[in-house]
Formats: sequence, C-alpha cells, structure tokens
Amino acid sequence: MNNIDSFEILKSIEKANKLTLKHHSNEITLERAIFLSWWCDKGDCKFCYMSTQKDRIKESSKAKRQVNNIYAEAEMCARLGWNIEFLSGGYESFTTLEIKDIAQNIKNITGKGVWLNTGITNELDQFGDEIIGITGALEVANPKLHDEICPSKPIDKISEMLSSAGDLGYKKAITIILGLGETLDDLDYLIDYIKLNKIDRIIFYSLNPHEGTEFENESQPASLYYSQVVSTIRLNFPKIEIICGTWIDNLANIGILILSGANGITKFPLFKMFASRYGKRVEQEVKWTGRSLKGTFTDIEKLGKEESEINNEYTDFIKRYIKKSKKI
Repeated sequence: MNNIDSFEILKSIEKANKLTLKHHSNEITLERAIFLSWWCDKGDCKFCYMSTQKDRIKESSKAKRQVNNIYAEAEMCARLGWNIEFLSGGYESFTTLEIKDIAQNIKNITGKGVWLNTGITNELDQFGDEIIGITGALEVANPKLHDEICPSKPIDKISEMLSSAGDLGYKKAITIILGLGETLDDLDYLIDYIKLNKIDRIIFYSLNPHEGTEFENESQPASLYYSQVVSTIRLNFPKIEIICGTWIDNLANIGILILSGANGITKFPLFKMFASRYGKRVEQEVKWTGRSLKGTFTDIEKLGKEESEINNEYTDFIKRYIKKSKKI
C-alpha cells in the first residue's frame, strides 16, 4: 500500500472505536507478561534478545527465575489490579509439569487461570483448569518472512498446537510483532489465519530493536501504521480480544491504539514506571480516550504491605518490588 490516505485511516479508527464499545466493556486492562526464564533452547528468532544469549549455558542460575520471585510478581499484579497477560519462557527452560505447577500456584494467588506462551508443545493434555488459553507465537504477519525470521517455530506446528488447544477447550491466542518487514498487504494473510484457526485473542507488539540482533538499527513502526493494523483487525473481528504493546518511549501510541480497538495495553516495566511521570502518562492516555482503567499505575496505597499476604516465602521479593516502585 504505497498511497496513504490519512482520512481513510481516521475513518477506520472511528468505526473500530464504535465497534469496540458495542461489543466490549468500556474498561481498559493493564496487562503484564510474567517471564519464567531468559534462556531459550531455540534462540534463533532474529529480533529476539535471546538470540544474543547463545553462549549462556542452560543450567546457569540466571537462566531461570526463582519460582518465589514469580509468585511475588503475580501477587503484586493482583494487588494493583493488573491482568497477567500470559506466562512466557524460552524453550526447554521448564518442564511441562513445572509450568503446570507454576500456573496452578498463580491461580491460587490471583484466583484466575492463566494464559501460556511457552512455545510449541504436544503436551497440552497435561494441563487442567489452571490454564485459560494457549498462545501461539506467530510473530510475523507474513509466512515467508516468518520462516526467515523464526526458523525454529514452524507455522504449521503452531497451528497444530492451537487446534489441539481448541479440542481441549482452551481459548486460543497469537502474538504479532509489527515492524519486521510486513506491510498492510499482509493483513489479508493475518485475517485468514485468525478465521481458520478461530483465534480468540491477538496480542500486537511494536518492534523493540535489541542490540546484537539483525534488527538493532531498525525503527519501531509508525503510530498510524500500528493503529491501521489494529483497526482493520477490529473491523473484521468485532468480538476478538486485542491487546497492544508499546514501549516507554512510545507512550503516545496508547490513546490511538485504544481508539483503534485495543481492549488492553502491555509491555511496560511496571515497577520501574509505577507512580512515575510515565505511569501517570499511561493513565492520562487512557483517560483521554473516554475509557475507564482497570487497575492502577500510580496509586501507592495499592502496593500494600511489604509482607506477602499469601506465603511468607515470597516476602523478600515483595519488599524488593515495593522498594523499586517507590524509588522514583
């Protein structure tokens, strides 16, 4: 699409906004992915910082997070009213049964099952009601580019996993990163993929160029391009849940992405931004869309006591999170 019609983009956003309000609540959620590890056995997605970590051994204590740290983070999310976007980790960092146990404990903490984004697996039948849904890391909205950029994540294997998830009664989601070389013309493929695989949720991110990757010198996608992608998906799928990620240096994207169809926003360094001018900016962006915000990015009182309300073994980590949040 070479001829950009800004008027048509604005009309698309307006229609998407009306459609979102018709089929969804007025509430915008704050979403946080909880990472289980910084190791990936694949380690070859060309945009991912894990592709720069190949020299780190899998057994390194830095590769896997301490589970009590994970649980403390989940407790803090519950205190602040944040949703857990999904549990995410690199391939082979945790076993299926370990992930199941982590998910169950988080459900016990938050009262909600969790989404998973832990790679392609054929062991979904090992999970139970601690899981809400399964996320396929489709990543690139162009199959040819996907094969080049994510060579160890075959699309057909992702689709097979999502099909199995549906058969087991789980919801299905995909992640898409914008700025990897795709264009608006690739939306036809993405729309067909959502239809064919009966996707319930889509999570968009903008490229975050990591040093040492092939994309380190690339720019993040333009805000109106991002919004056109989101509004197009909303117009084609009125009831789908859309989560949009943006970075601390692009907070001005939030308002337009919400008006384009986003139900939730994500990809923030929560405890570094909390109660800072950045956290206030997030809340202002939501306010000016006319939406209400579920959870808080500024209310110090919601941080609560420096002791865990769930398990004393989490307390040291709770203290660190609160200290980090009050530091700014």
